[in-house]
Amino acid sequence: MEEGTGILPGLPAVGGKPVHVSFDGGRLTSDGGILLLATIEQRLKIAERLAACLEDRRDPDRVVHPFAEMIRYRALLIAAGYPDGNDCDALKSDPAFKMAVGRLPESGDDLCSQPTISRLENLPGATALKRMMAAMVELFCDSFDQVPRRILLDIDDTEDRVHGGQQLSLWNAHYDSRCFLPIHIYEATTGKPVAVILRPGKTPDGAEVALVLRHVIGRIRAHWPAVEIIVRGDSHYGRPEAMAWCERNRIGYIFGLAGNPVLLRQVAPFAEDAALGRLDGDGDKVRRYGDFRYAAKSWAVERRVIARVEAGPQGADSRFIVTNLPGLPKSLYEKLYCARGQAENLIKAHKLHLASDRTSCHKATANQFRLLIHTAAYWLMLTLSGLAPRTSFWRDAQFDTIRLNLLKVAARVTEMVTRIKVSLPTAYPYQAGFTMLAGQIAKLPP
Repeated sequence: MEEGTGILPGLPAVGGKPVHVSFDGGRLTSDGGILLLATIEQRLKIAERLAACLEDRRDPDRVVHPFAEMIRYRALLIAAGYPDGNDCDALKSDPAFKMAVGRLPESGDDLCSQPTISRLENLPGATALKRMMAAMVELFCDSFDQVPRRILLDIDDTEDRVHGGQQLSLWNAHYDSRCFLPIHIYEATTGKPVAVILRPGKTPDGAEVALVLRHVIGRIRAHWPAVEIIVRGDSHYGRPEAMAWCERNRIGYIFGLAGNPVLLRQVAPFAEDAALGRLDGDGDKVRRYGDFRYAAKSWAVERRVIARVEAGPQGADSRFIVTNLPGLPKSLYEKLYCARGQAENLIKAHKLHLASDRTSCHKATANQFRLLIHTAAYWLMLTLSGLAPRTSFWRDAQFDTIRLNLLKVAARVTEMVTRIKVSLPTAYPYQAGFTMLAGQIAKLPP
């Protein structure tokens, strides 16, 4: 700024008139749309659910920032594109965020600072975190108006690079990095998150996969004893311990299966038929499907294996899945198993659009708590887009698009004696979508 004037330099004149720009607009916010998410959070009560799992040993008469308020503030910051704890310092007096957590925009006290948030992140122990993860599964179940007939759980892990000596970080040769490999579980039909679990940077073994499924599905079955559950994952999760547990507990599964010489010999007739079909002009790429019973050395029983064999310009390619589901091989592979690719988009929304890979705390418990807060932000964004009509642009918009167009809205906030006025730009191009979603949020049950 030019000394003594507060005017930003370097802007050209317009129509012969000089342009003066300065930060003196008063009670303005660049995140007026965060009030939409705040209303959703009040309905879902995510912050209260998580805060109830923590033991607050502070003197009640001296508490300025309740746990629920801090969790709500942090989740809303993440949804608005402020994933770091330092952002709490920059926005603690922002009028929209103060209103979002229930404080008056001008006369209300400022929100918590970064050191306070850091103390909160380092507070939960293993027991509190288990309660929180159980609370998030309960949130998933409570989000359905009626008990579903069937749910399809996608399970996968993703690289979360670290840049220090954080607990649980390991070198992973596949990713060529030191990282965590947190497990993400989503319900495939709705895209709703079920669990996000921090873990070391190595491929999970069978005992670990079975343990995760036992805890997560056990919580779901406690709410819905009769619901049909199908678990879907790649070959990392097709472990004999996991499949045996699913079989004992009436859980359907469909997992990828790594190829080996025995499996390739089994599908040799399919590969030959596909190659002959391509020579006969059936197409540039010809696929054949088949199934058979197979038992690896580590399996106690034979299981159904489905093979997809493709003959193309690059030669033959064989893929395998193992399942206990009935159905035609082609349908199970193409329509059910291949659809698990959508889980990568859900992880992308969690990891990229909401920056859930900012797990930079030293303690593993603090990083797990961060993943829970990022999952809370995911719930807010998913619920907002889910309120739009099925034919609406906003229904399928990515989270970063929703943030840019609906949350990042300039607003002037004026606190009066009897009311608070929020003035949005007259030239705001997404007024129709904003108004429609605000009306839908108002219809949510309290």
